[in-house]
Amino acid sequence: MDDRQPRGLGDPDYARHAWARFRHLMAWMVALAAAISAAVIVVLAELQGPLRIVTMLAVLGGVGGSVAMAGALMGLVFMSSGTGHDEDVDRLD
Repeated sequence: MDDRQPRGLGDPDYARHAWARFRHLMAWMVALAAAISAAVIVVLAELQGPLRIVTMLAVLGGVGGSVAMAGALMGLVFMSSGTGHDEDVDRLD
């Protein structure tokens, strides 16, 4: 039996720290997505005139959703690499 202390996300204290860092990153990414979406809506309104609510919701979903999804996926990649999960996969027999 292996008596070693768990590493990476297997260690509860480190997992708590890693997930807190991920949530912090996601908060910034959602704020960035909202700012970018608002900027796109303003530019579209300047170019097209008054926008309908459906257009604004489409911009929020398309632009904001894409930026937030990219942030989430990249954050998970960084967390996986930073916590040693990538190396643990290589060590599996």
